This record gives sequence, C-alpha cells and structure tokens, in this order.
Amino acid sequence: MTMTTDQAEWFAGTFERISDNIGQAILGKQDVISLVLTALLTDGHVLLEDAPGTGKTMLARSLAATVQGTHSRIQFTPDLLPSDVTGVTIYDQRTQEFEFHRGPVFANIVLADEINRASPKTQSALLEVMEESRVTVDGVTYANERPFMVIATQNPIEQAGTYRLPEAQLDRFLIKTSIGYPDRASTVRLLSGAATKDRSGALSAIITTQAIRDMTELAATVHVDAAVLDYVAELSEETRHVDETRLGVSVRGAMAMVRAAKVRAAARGRNYVLPDDVRDLAPHVWTHRLVLDPEAEFGGATAPAVLDRVLARVSVPQQRGGTPVAAGVGSDPAAGA
Repeated sequence: MTMTTDQAEWFAGTFERISDNIGQAILGKQDVISLVLTALLTDGHVLLEDAPGTGKTMLARSLAATVQGTHSRIQFTPDLLPSDVTGVTIYDQRTQEFEFHRGPVFANIVLADEINRASPKTQSALLEVMEESRVTVDGVTYANERPFMVIATQNPIEQAGTYRLPEAQLDRFLIKTSIGYPDRASTVRLLSGAATKDRSGALSAIITTQAIRDMTELAATVHVDAAVLDYVAELSEETRHVDETRLGVSVRGAMAMVRAAKVRAAARGRNYVLPDDVRDLAPHVWTHRLVLDPEAEFGGATAPAVLDRVLARVSVPQQRGGTPVAAGVGSDPAAGA
C-alpha cells in the first residue's frame, strides 16, 4: 500500500508544525531540525559534531520537549561504566530475587552528551540498543519503547582525553551533521532574550509518541521507483571502488538512505522519492560512513570531496522519454523508469 496524496499532505503539515515548534528555541536552523526529525521518523539516530556553544544540547532538549514522551541525558565521562548506561541487575534481599534496574537508555529520546569522552567499552554499550532497540543484561533481553532515538554530541576541537568512535558505531548513526553558528538576525534575537538560558523550557509537547509511530509507519509506504533504488545501489558501490576509500558505504548505509529519502519526500508533500532526495541527504547520511585510505587522507583527500565526486560521476536515472527523474516532472509513482 502506497501513501496517498492526502496522507502526504497531512504528513508534510505535521512535519512542519513539529519543526516550527523546535525552531522557537533553535533559531535559523530549519535545515538541521529537518534532518533530526528525519532521523526520528526513520527510527534512526543523530551524531551532532560541532564546537561548544552552538546549541547541540539545546536541540536535543527542544526535540524532547516537543514530543510527549520520555527523555534522558547521559553525560559521558571517562569513568562512566556500561551499566551506568544500560542498567544493572541487583539482588533484592527482601524478595530473594534479582531485579533489573533500567538505565537512562530506556527512554524515547536519549541525549548522549560528549559521547567520545567515554571509553570504547562504554560506547559499545549503545551498539545493541541503537540497532535493535533492546538491551541484553545478564542474558535477559529488555525491549525499549518506540520511538527510540539517540542524539549524541561530540566536540571536534578538544581531542585530549577522548576516544574516537569506531566505524561500527558510526555506522549506527543515520545522520551526522553540525548546527553551526546562527546568522546575524538570529544572533540578535538570541541576544535580546539572553536572560532566558533555556529556550527549550518554554516549549510545549505538540505530538504524542503514538503519532510519531504512526508517521514512521506511514513514511515507510512512500513509493521508491526501481530506478531510484538502482541509483542508491550504484552510488554506494561506487564509494567502495574509488581509490581514496578503504571502506565505502555499507549495505546498512544504503538501506538507511532509502528510509531517510522516504521521510524527506513525505515531508515535502510527495508520496514518491526523487533522486534529488538522495542527493540532498547523501552528505549527511553517507559522509561519516566513508573510511579514507591513510595515504589519500595525508594527501589532502576528504570524505565530502570524495562523495561529491561520486555523485558527479554516477548518472541520474531517467524517466520514460528521457526526462530526468530529478526534474520532478509528473507525480505518478508508476511513471518511473
């Protein structure tokens, strides 16, 4: 069953209302907010890498305030233990039974603040729950409630005492992006309200977790033409074959792109995906999945530049009659190549 036009319009309207609500706290950053919402509606996770004071934590708190669910914050430090994240089993002397005490990861939206400051052992505690939305402790599996989303932050400037995230964990993040500094007009608005330290505190929840689940399931019904799927597959394969990469986009990364493209299409009021959706999302969904060859990296190669070259090299799929699908001519999902 494919999403109808009316459903696409409802999805786009709801997406915009959520984005506007978060935008009351995060000024002038609608593109970043849209990316975070895209991850939320695909059961994905976000890695925010930016300098201090740009609003990374504020963005996570604003999203948590907008969604009527549970949220938690984990401050990652070198002495943090895996059990501090997932929870621990404790023996109750009164009942003479072991009781599991859930950790902060059992929430709808989890802020993993400065994730690269914790040891690799603690970082790996998130691997299972990020991929499967469940935690296994002492051989017992505990499911987490959907929606479940990890928003992790890290500071790229200060590297002393930090542990770089391994490729396996980077691949768990649907999107990696940065907020950046606001423009002049947004900065003036922020300065005029400088007395308010936490702008997210003034936000009200405007959507329930059930509605988020409904939107996620609805986005999954967006039509993706076979030509677009082949385009995603060819792009991901090409990233593995270029000389500068030691590791290209994984199959998980290609599947993540399709899911994200579906949400992006629905957020724009369409019930079908265009190659433009893939091209727009590629820098945020794929760049952090590329592992460059050390010699190429030493020679000045960068992941964004490699991906740009791949996007330029692979031809965009065509509709019947030779019209590029990216041109968006026609709205019939069956009109693809």
